[in-house]
Amino acid sequence: MSDIVPPRVTQLRVKNYRALRDVTIRDMTPLTVLLGPNGSGKSTLFDVFAFLAECLSDGIGKAWDRRGRFRELRSRDSEGPIVIELKYRERQKNPKSPLITYHLEIDESRGRPVVSHEFLRWTRGQAGKPFTFMDYREGDGEVITGEMPELDDSRVRRKLSGPDMLAVSTLGTLAENPRVVALREFILSWHLSYLSADAARTNPEAGAEERLSPTGGNLPNVIQHLHEQHPDRLEAIFDILRRRIPRVERVDAEVLADSRLLLLIKDAPFSQPVLSRFASDGTLKMLAYLTVLHDPEPPKLIGIEEPENFLHPRLLPELAEECRSACQRTQLLVTTHSPFFLNRLRPAEVRILWRDVDGYARVDRAKDLQGVSEFVEEGATLGDLWMEGQFGVGDPLTQHGIRLG
Repeated sequence: MSDIVPPRVTQLRVKNYRALRDVTIRDMTPLTVLLGPNGSGKSTLFDVFAFLAECLSDGIGKAWDRRGRFRELRSRDSEGPIVIELKYRERQKNPKSPLITYHLEIDESRGRPVVSHEFLRWTRGQAGKPFTFMDYREGDGEVITGEMPELDDSRVRRKLSGPDMLAVSTLGTLAENPRVVALREFILSWHLSYLSADAARTNPEAGAEERLSPTGGNLPNVIQHLHEQHPDRLEAIFDILRRRIPRVERVDAEVLADSRLLLLIKDAPFSQPVLSRFASDGTLKMLAYLTVLHDPEPPKLIGIEEPENFLHPRLLPELAEECRSACQRTQLLVTTHSPFFLNRLRPAEVRILWRDVDGYARVDRAKDLQGVSEFVEEGATLGDLWMEGQFGVGDPLTQHGIRLG
């Protein structure tokens, strides 16, 4: 196995983002799973990553508008900007590579978003002191260029085209700023999945595509790409699919006369395959998840929301193991309600979200809840402990998700 480790987000802090009035998740693991009742903030936390990725890919204005602008984005009865802060380590041979902090504050002016503050800071070595090498406010600021910015290096002042522009978006296209480039590429590589079996049944225009879309609507295109460029990887995916869903023999992408792609799924007992629109939801979703998790060049962060939908409960522990295996090459964020998925997880990997009496989200790590780690050491599983009420928080049948008795 290569000694090069993928980038890792180690900490996320969010302020004033919907139900996340002030939440920090520390010591994030390669596989981080969010658990909690409906309305606890799981999807909102998941959306923070999607929002940040869209800000870089589409611009803050579009990401802002899609979410109802400041009125819907800022936490109720709160003041001040929305704050998103990531701590992460870049992909390097040394897993103890410099810890980098990306801090973003977004406020509103005349009904439009402005980047009130954005900076990059890093800490090098165990005894190093953090220093800021990129610092911008409302489109104006400075950056230290070069491969390894140092405190005494000269700073270059560059003005952006407007106060709603991200410095990382602009400076991250310039080769003279390799650390900013690395952050921009890291975030743009993220894949936040909202897989839909109905979307996977569509017949898109023919043409190989490397990366599955968020809804999975281009699944035939990804199958075509794997067939043409990575046939061994595609066969490995089919082998796993056959073990998970034994009646499935193979999947093909066929080009129709009108240049659309048709996904065909062959059951082992029959001579002719069936069209994807007649395949089960679970088969299509499992196939889609496997193409993401076994991508030859996977996204640097993958988000999967509620994988249990349309999958048989006995497939979920196996999917959890697939997620853990994928974490050797990427980082995963998963939301779930499934005790079957939880049963294959470790206490350090699970975060429980719940609402306090003021209506704002709180986050606890399963490892830190009284008695949970001890039960697991004695052979208990997290899913069973959760269903038995041993977590004490995150139970939808108690007020605000807090166990009262």
